[in-house]
Amino acid sequence: MTTKTARISGLRPTKSEVRKLVNVMTAIAWAILGIGVVLCLINLNHFSDRNVGLMVGIGFLVGSVHIYVIGTAIGLVHARLNGSATNANADYDNQP
Repeated sequence: MTTKTARISGLRPTKSEVRKLVNVMTAIAWAILGIGVVLCLINLNHFSDRNVGLMVGIGFLVGSVHIYVIGTAIGLVHARLNGSATNANADYDNQP
């Protein structure tokens, strides 16, 4: 009985797929930021920690920043991986 091996190096996401993901996450972050601002402005009349609407609005504000940072990090990591893979291939091609 033998074991078959398969290489998965060709299953990396393409540059356009990652760019779409980053753009979608950026749009979602802006939408959530807008919702958070609206919730905060609507519920600003009673400024306390018992104001659930205000606390949810602040949560949306913080969450939008996290979504934006994660999306940007995904794009930067993918760009770095593509850059290092391109450099490794160039070094491999230049070997005698």
